[in-house]
Amino acid sequence: MLFTLIYMKRILFYSIEKIFICLVIVLLSSCSSVEHEDFSKRTKIALRDVGNQLLLSNQDSTSLILPVLELNSNTFQISFSNPLAFEPSTLVSIIQKSFKSAQLPEQYRVEVLQCNDLEVAYSYQITDNKERTIIPCSGRHLPNACYLIEIQFTNRPLSFENHQLISFTIIFLGLLGIGYLFFNKTKDKRLKSENGVSEKIGSYYFYPEQNKLVKEEKEIALSKKECELLALFVAHPNQIIKRDELTKRVWEDNGVFVGRSLDTYISKLRKKLKSDTSVKLTNVHGVGYKLEID
Repeated sequence: MLFTLIYMKRILFYSIEKIFICLVIVLLSSCSSVEHEDFSKRTKIALRDVGNQLLLSNQDSTSLILPVLELNSNTFQISFSNPLAFEPSTLVSIIQKSFKSAQLPEQYRVEVLQCNDLEVAYSYQITDNKERTIIPCSGRHLPNACYLIEIQFTNRPLSFENHQLISFTIIFLGLLGIGYLFFNKTKDKRLKSENGVSEKIGSYYFYPEQNKLVKEEKEIALSKKECELLALFVAHPNQIIKRDELTKRVWEDNGVFVGRSLDTYISKLRKKLKSDTSVKLTNVHGVGYKLEID
């Protein structure tokens, strides 16, 4: 009954852990999806503003800004219906101002591609480290042509809410692991105190006072004679015990002994120990029996 209860508790423990992990994954996925959708919308608005300001710097108030494309979760592209020319420092300034207003990440890479061959006409990178920020050729005008402008965010931080959720998850799983270790320790102590002294036989635990074997929380009942025989073998592992000694120790004060009784009980013990191949009750012909434990 005790082992059944412990087994049920363990199943419940694992079930709660799995349910919680699934919930965390769902919550993280949901939060991440909502956060990215908001990020994508803000980025597209900011990039349309960039395109508008860039056209206005060209004294162009009629050309169209084509739909902003999201190439992947961190990369976006803007393009124009007509060719344009601009000075790189103007592009740098416009993007920086628009991104700041939209509260977008401050680390990104910008590439200006030629529409006809997708060669990079101009590029630069902004990082949180001024020494690693690269803005080349800021004074050289790009000639009037068709351009695609790609912006890749290089280090998008998690939102505060996601940081909190991940921190909470790590703390909870850590506590869960500590609880599991504590549960196992207290379980072993409780088993020892409630079942008395046990002997290890391979993967079995032998409780002579309780007349039982335990393997992986499964109880195997032993008769009184089986228990007495097994106790003798456990006391002398990997040693031959003569038939006469076994019969004398187990049957001497217990009434009539039939010649085949010993063999019958040995056979019963073998069946109860058969699930562990490292434990064998072997017959030494004409001498007796031996409990072999690898």
